[in-house]
Amino acid sequence: MTLSTIRIIEPTTDNGQQDLKDKHPLYFLAVLAPAGVSEEVTAFKQYAASNFDSSRALHSPPHITLIPPFSWPARQLPDVIQEVEQVAGAIAPFWLTLRNFNCFSPRVIFVDVPENKALAALQATLSQHLQRHLNLGGEDKRGFHPHMTVAFKDLRRRLFTPAWAYFSLIHYERTYEVREIALLRHNKQEWEVIRRFPLKC
Repeated sequence: MTLSTIRIIEPTTDNGQQDLKDKHPLYFLAVLAPAGVSEEVTAFKQYAASNFDSSRALHSPPHITLIPPFSWPARQLPDVIQEVEQVAGAIAPFWLTLRNFNCFSPRVIFVDVPENKALAALQATLSQHLQRHLNLGGEDKRGFHPHMTVAFKDLRRRLFTPAWAYFSLIHYERTYEVREIALLRHNKQEWEVIRRFPLKC
């Protein structure tokens, strides 16, 4: 999961107190995996936790990030919901394939997503819409690289090589229909799905 775009709403107070942004929940938007695929990818995450001491990926359900984590006032969440509903309702469901593993050396290992024009269009449309209507987020200079994370932040460099040696040899391929966007919120321990937005019927 990319953490490069976080919108801060509240400025630092004049009296030098800690920035009030810390009181706002964190959210992100994603495409989730269906139940069967989710169970399989979670098993990969559990293997990474047990064998390579990397468990952070277990703090969220298997997903492909569309809009990375952002801080947002809970009282203004209906604004986000309204805008995401508008985008989701205008985009038709599409098919998505997961294929084998890839990495961002030396810290991230993930199930790879082959090029998918419909997914890229969904991400671009959603990002541009939220930027235009809510000033939320912005363009990620690294671009959109869809993936489903198996191990990341807490994967130590010395364990990356054996972890990648293991996952790089696994052949894994699944295809499923994307029919919704999910909104997730951090509850101080893990990410939980709080809203689902069906795509165009």
